[in-house]
Amino acid sequence: MSGRTARTAVGPAGPWRRAARYAPWLAGAAAGALAVGPGLAPGLVLRYDMVFVPDPPLSAVTLGAGGGFPRAVPSDAVVGALGLLLPAHAVQALVLLAIFTLGAAGAARLVPGTPPVPGVAAGLCYVWNPFVAERLLLGQWAVLLGYAGLPWVLAAAARLHRARDLPRVVVALLPAAIGGFSAMVLSALVAVPTAVVRGRAFPRLWRALYPAALLGAALLALSLPWLIPALGSDARTDPAAVDLFAARSDTPFGVVGSLFALGGIWTAHAVPAGYGQVFLALGRLALALAAVAGWVWLLRRHRMAFGAGLSVAAAAGFAIALLGVGEPGRALLRSLIEGWSGFGPLRDGHLYVAPLALLQAVGFGGVVRWMWGENTGNGQYAPEAPGGPLASGAVERSSAPPARPRRLWRDPAAVAGPVAAVLLVLVPVVLLPGLVWGAAGRLAPVEYPADWQRVREIVARDSRPGAVLSLPWSAYRGLDWRADGRTVVVLDPATKLFDRRVVWNDNLRVGEDSGVRVVEGEDPLARRVAPLLDPTRPYEAAPDLPSRLGELGVRYVLIERAAADEITAADGASSPGENTFWYDLPGVRTAHDGSELLLLELPERHVEAESADLSGLEVTGWLVTVGATIWSLAVSGSSLVPMRPGLSAGTVSRKESFK
Repeated sequence: MSGRTARTAVGPAGPWRRAARYAPWLAGAAAGALAVGPGLAPGLVLRYDMVFVPDPPLSAVTLGAGGGFPRAVPSDAVVGALGLLLPAHAVQALVLLAIFTLGAAGAARLVPGTPPVPGVAAGLCYVWNPFVAERLLLGQWAVLLGYAGLPWVLAAAARLHRARDLPRVVVALLPAAIGGFSAMVLSALVAVPTAVVRGRAFPRLWRALYPAALLGAALLALSLPWLIPALGSDARTDPAAVDLFAARSDTPFGVVGSLFALGGIWTAHAVPAGYGQVFLALGRLALALAAVAGWVWLLRRHRMAFGAGLSVAAAAGFAIALLGVGEPGRALLRSLIEGWSGFGPLRDGHLYVAPLALLQAVGFGGVVRWMWGENTGNGQYAPEAPGGPLASGAVERSSAPPARPRRLWRDPAAVAGPVAAVLLVLVPVVLLPGLVWGAAGRLAPVEYPADWQRVREIVARDSRPGAVLSLPWSAYRGLDWRADGRTVVVLDPATKLFDRRVVWNDNLRVGEDSGVRVVEGEDPLARRVAPLLDPTRPYEAAPDLPSRLGELGVRYVLIERAAADEITAADGASSPGENTFWYDLPGVRTAHDGSELLLLELPERHVEAESADLSGLEVTGWLVTVGATIWSLAVSGSSLVPMRPGLSAGTVSRKESFK
């Protein structure tokens, strides 16, 4: 049989095939534009942990030097590198749109079959759900970038048989590598069961260990930029935070129902508008149940190589999410974190429903595929036997002429299924309207006042080492920069502004019904600075403050005026203003005195600071990661996108093996 004959005998026509290829990408981009909305305009969207600054720095500190837990490594470095090519607002818009586009296209690839509609349905379900909405409103764009890469990681892990398959795995892990430690933990949770189980409940030992070893090498190689600084730091995790970060109920169905519907994040400030309405909550729960049923249907009809692995990952992730719900699970988490701070990421239970979100997305695609009419043979595409070639995207070569599709308008009974399937695609958007248009305006761009650029230029001109102390001593700021007068609550922007170490209060204050609880931060330097800034310490005993801060490596003190004045007013009129207090300290020089910011320089004789340089081990880690990335891209080329996950072992037909 000639190659030409084989190609012309394949399934759907050319235009339909092209639509199937590009429709999920376009749908994901459209969903991103609808969700981000006003955030795509000039300016920077600031929201809790999402902090972008104009002209983001690319320095040794953003690469992981300087101490402290490397939560923003390597995401800050990637943003800084992109900032050399694009304006900061364009970088942010590109990242946010990439989350939706990459995630939708990846989830669509996992749905067996050729019509684009089920794939588009899976893609929209994956990027338009409570998990994405709540993480976006919490500002965790780096975690969401890793989440967007999960379908690609799953597909690559399902095809990991030999060392030559490793480049595809490395390429698939790149979004998680940019996202950092939480994103890599999620990727490992999905990839390891898929590579080990591979459709067999009890695989042979060598068939399990070899792919697992290859996968472990890929995960390690891409984790070195943050893993090496983390292991070398003195950062610690507060076990008491387990209670505060545990999943909570944000629907009428309790914590378990909320998590099953992909909600249940630990803070009410990240819940979309109207999320708790009974009708919408019932609809999302019904959607989750139908999606799981669709997943079971796909597993029974198409023996997908990733099916068992994703099922295990979703179950394991859901179990981790439930750990913090009851006291026995919380006690276990506290004991684990007390033994090793590396267990700290487990306290944020809601994070681990991400594999369940992917399972439900693919299952929702299965529901749409069933409604499209696979069982009725409506002629839009050939029905597929369990484990058939279409499940893997393989080309069935046959000398028989292609079947002529029936014309739907001549068979009204066959129209109902496809029409219902097309309408069903939009159900995830309809059931979560609070994500539309910047989450009802909560994701709106702002412009930084000129003071911020000015103080950065002053500090950047100083080649002497030394950290910047950011005051007031609180992690988050309430900024009134929006045109509509609404306050933006965001992590202190000073933490991202400078090309040197910034000392800030990384304690987290969480409101509860009984008051406010404080979760101890991880940065050891911040823990040493905090007692010096204790508001109960008598001001008359503070003349030695510049020398004591200088001994800890602090050279500049940055005070955000509005926040400092609010704290002073809250403490009472009898307390001297924080700004006035710093003016009175001996030897402290005013480097900038603006309407927004006050920048003070401590006396040179007091500052004992060393340059924040990368160690040899950290440089080696970066070289390994960058080298592995370049190698994988060069070897795999563009083969990752068209390749779909394969079948389970033992399901390859004779026609598929024809060469």
